[in-house]
Amino acid sequence: MKTRFFGTAVVGLIGAILGSFSMMLFASSHFANLAGPGNTPPVVSAAPLPVSGESDQARIVNAVKRVEPSVVSLLVTVNGTRLVPADPFSQFFGGGQGPVTRQRYSESASGSGFVYRADGLILTNAHVVPPGTSKVTVVFANGDHIPGHLYSSNPGADLALVKVDGYAKLPPPVEFGDSSKLNAGQWAIAVGEPFELKQSVSVGVVSGFNRDEPIQDDSGNMRLFRGMLQTSAPINPGNSGGPLVDDQGRLIGVNQSTASTQAGAQGIGFAIPANTVRETALVLAQSQGKTINATSTGTGVGYLGVGLGALDNNVRAQINYPSSAGNGAVVVQIPPNGPAAKADLSPGDVIQKINDKDVSSPDDVINVVKALKPGASVRLQVWSAGTKKLVVITLGEQPADVYLQQQQQ
Repeated sequence: MKTRFFGTAVVGLIGAILGSFSMMLFASSHFANLAGPGNTPPVVSAAPLPVSGESDQARIVNAVKRVEPSVVSLLVTVNGTRLVPADPFSQFFGGGQGPVTRQRYSESASGSGFVYRADGLILTNAHVVPPGTSKVTVVFANGDHIPGHLYSSNPGADLALVKVDGYAKLPPPVEFGDSSKLNAGQWAIAVGEPFELKQSVSVGVVSGFNRDEPIQDDSGNMRLFRGMLQTSAPINPGNSGGPLVDDQGRLIGVNQSTASTQAGAQGIGFAIPANTVRETALVLAQSQGKTINATSTGTGVGYLGVGLGALDNNVRAQINYPSSAGNGAVVVQIPPNGPAAKADLSPGDVIQKINDKDVSSPDDVINVVKALKPGASVRLQVWSAGTKKLVVITLGEQPADVYLQQQQQ
């Protein structure tokens, strides 16, 4: 009995030793990186992406299928007038500044749009249906050509509504998403009619926010569109006015332009964010027959229309401004057609106060004006050739080129 017990104990002891040794080997190879005395903390990897039951490609295909029936092509006829040389041959013989004559013209253009409301309202860009639009034909995905008409327009926001009446097969309106919740890198799908290629789709990502994009309109005026959504989805002529949607087919923007003016620029397109579109479209839907913000440049910044200079000793001597008159900012130039050009203000005048605030430098005037919106009034206390006067000016909207120059500076 004692011999058997001793043998069993020996075998058990050997087994315990071997087991402990095996555990040590396992621990050294599997738990060497655990935090503890003398050990460095373990490396933490990013959490794995959630696995979805649907691939990216499948979601994009389904999103296109969902929105495509509601995307339309707009065939537009624009009538207008333009100035042409009275003698067309004079330009070849140095007569480029000769007399001109006004000539009527009619042009055809095309763009994209999408169903906004179930009563036949179609949303598009204002530049797709510019002033002078005389005919609009809405081409639906099923091939139907339905007459439409311009319902309302906001050139300052570059959005417009077109109306079709009594069309029984109108597709459902496009669902709006929330553009404030977008993240860089999300899928962005542009659907439209680039170069009149029906129902074309391009895919990219959301690549930037709050971009300022200057665009010259048909009249040669520069307009600035602020807060634009940037995307790498290719946007070509004819895509304008079409929807930019996410991978669920919800509207995240209205395609507007591409950075074609920048040499070598690729994959830089711009869209009006869906939240901006929603607010503007609500106003347009209540403004039948109206054009809103026709002269807006889009900057939204007050504009006085004066060039100002510092009132140093040299300037004081030139305009005979006495030291006893105090400080101020001297008017150096007044651009034509600006708000100040219509007021009793001249170069050489000194602005001493603006809205009852003392002026000691041009920045004092600039800062007050920048804080005001177009349409606000400013009161200027002005010294002019030895006399004081009060000048009241209604601010205009700062031109896009002036705004961009200041941003670059």
